[in-house]
Amino acid sequence: MMKKSCCATSILIFALVTVGSTQVAFANAESGEPHTQSQLRQLAREAHTPEQYKALAHYYDDQQKDYLKQAAIEKEEWVRRSQITVSLYAKYPRPADSARNLYEYYVEMASKAGALSAKYSHLAEPTSSATQQRM
Repeated sequence: MMKKSCCATSILIFALVTVGSTQVAFANAESGEPHTQSQLRQLAREAHTPEQYKALAHYYDDQQKDYLKQAAIEKEEWVRRSQITVSLYAKYPRPADSARNLYEYYVEMASKAGALSAKYSHLAEPTSSATQQRM
């Protein structure tokens, strides 16, 4: 009898901690606070309501905008550095190459964030959740 009681208590405590941490994570999403990668993975795993999907879509939409801003800055720097033709910059990798690489990185990350935003926006639609429940 004692083992059953201890096991049931452990399961109840685990469930309460999990629910509480999920609520805190989604509260952070709504308040606009930054998330760690582990919090985002947990949010994505445990999301099942349209509001949760909307919070994830909003986060990734903001990330996409930030990456696009950073890409624009790096593109300007790439153009500026490309115009420098001093022999000091003739060695590889040139400063223009590093700016180009950063630009390409930010564009790729913006693309990934946009895809995730679209995915979670689609899941937040009422018709998609009904379709998902049938599967």
